[in-house]
Amino acid sequence: MISLVKVSKSVQRHPFHLVDPSPWPFLASLAAFCCVIGLVLYMHAYKGANLILINGFFLLFSTMFLWWRDIVRESTYEGHHTGIVQRGLRFGTILFIVSEILFFFAFFWAFFHSSLSPAIEIGSVWPPKGLNVLNPWQIPLLNTLILLLSGCTVTWCHHSIISNLRGQSVISLGFTIILAIIFTGFQVFEYNMADFRLSDGIYGSTFYMATGFHGFHVFIGTLFLFICLVRLFKYQLTQQHHFGFEAAAWYWHFVDVVWLFLFVSIYWWGGY
Repeated sequence: MISLVKVSKSVQRHPFHLVDPSPWPFLASLAAFCCVIGLVLYMHAYKGANLILINGFFLLFSTMFLWWRDIVRESTYEGHHTGIVQRGLRFGTILFIVSEILFFFAFFWAFFHSSLSPAIEIGSVWPPKGLNVLNPWQIPLLNTLILLLSGCTVTWCHHSIISNLRGQSVISLGFTIILAIIFTGFQVFEYNMADFRLSDGIYGSTFYMATGFHGFHVFIGTLFLFICLVRLFKYQLTQQHHFGFEAAAWYWHFVDVVWLFLFVSIYWWGGY
């Protein structure tokens, strides 16, 4: 009788996942705090700021890897991600993307506030006099085509997973990661070729803050997709359970849309 009571108490009688205590939310918050403080101090040329920034990023990426490891274990091997749990995760991802939209909205607000009514200190013209802005029809246009193509390949991968075409899903996701790396390389090359810097007035600050944070999101999305590629190789993404890839695909489409707004407003309209 005692053994039967113990067994009945250990059986889960609901479809929800009661998450075990985890240190990763606290460590992720601490890492993000160190990144922000280190970045601000680095921009103001404080000594040792680069160490705070590097350690913050190291802690952030380490926490991401360990947190994702736990989530993969909970979903793949422990079976905690039921249908209701997956629905909650989808709502959470949507809210996260909405918060990211508001994050970039602030940069667009700063850009249009300064460009639609230029201050007299910059000559009442936009872009300010003396700045050689980037040609939108060169590297920016090429990067736009690369990101749009990567959006097509990640959608190809999604449909391949749903159709149980494992070979096509691996190939298409590999193409997406390669295109993401090429985009990041061209972005770094563009920064090195630009004649203005972050400290060159309002144009430089709004340009590099908006495009720089977008580049950081591309980097995070590339890591996200790479983890999904590894999980594909390990047969962890199936027709019924592949929310990890869905979240990465949604995030990647969000990055694509933000870049389209950046290209049209900052590169094209803002350059003339």
